[in-house]
Amino acid sequence: MELPTYNGQQGPSASRPSSSISPRIPIIFRRLHRFQQMDFELAAWQLTYLCLAPRRVYRNVYFHKQTKNTWARDDPAILVLIGACLCVSAVAWAVVYSYTIFEAIELAFLMIARDYLLTGIVVATLLWLTSNRLLLSPPSHSTPADSFVEWAYAFDVHTNAFFPLYLALYLAQLFLLPIVLKDNWVCLWVGNTLYLAAFAQYTYGIYLGLNALPFLVRSELLLSPLLPLFTAYIISLLGFNVAKHVLAIYFGS
Repeated sequence: MELPTYNGQQGPSASRPSSSISPRIPIIFRRLHRFQQMDFELAAWQLTYLCLAPRRVYRNVYFHKQTKNTWARDDPAILVLIGACLCVSAVAWAVVYSYTIFEAIELAFLMIARDYLLTGIVVATLLWLTSNRLLLSPPSHSTPADSFVEWAYAFDVHTNAFFPLYLALYLAQLFLLPIVLKDNWVCLWVGNTLYLAAFAQYTYGIYLGLNALPFLVRSELLLSPLLPLFTAYIISLLGFNVAKHVLAIYFGS
């Protein structure tokens, strides 16, 4: 699969993304096999602070840009850790739903390939296009020639925003399963609030990631999905159990 990235060309032809697109697989994917070079300690630190103080994680973005001339991370350790977390969740959900070993393996594959990677590719592409076409600050003498959002950085933003959502829907929901599936309003409120919190965190994480780039303006527009999300949440409290319907579709039960 070929994904859009930017080259490091300078000059007038690189002043805006339309003229500097290179169909190349991001380096973070090309290094997935280099386990000995991965910094799992740093990746674990980032995952922890993405839940406690996400702004602190994005402070390293400026340092990374200065030292490696790219906004996106080049160490795939965080991808490996998220994949491992999804595998653990798949095993736990497989036990709950009495899956066979092969069904558990299939579930783990779907969680990684569909829920994380495929969704991430779609979201990153939308963010990449939207940011570079609508959110870039007007060109000026003080604006660097390479002021554009890299596709790989957009995928980083998805990765960072995905982990809190993972904790809410893949772990917390598992432990709350006996509650969220009950047929009473309090349990419905618990389940629907869990989904609201998960997707609100994801949306806020997307905003934080792109807001960290100094050459983007109007990044507050990325918070606009919160309004329909909260509206849908209020309506769902009238009797629509989100968790029950989502799990029925997801696990076919």
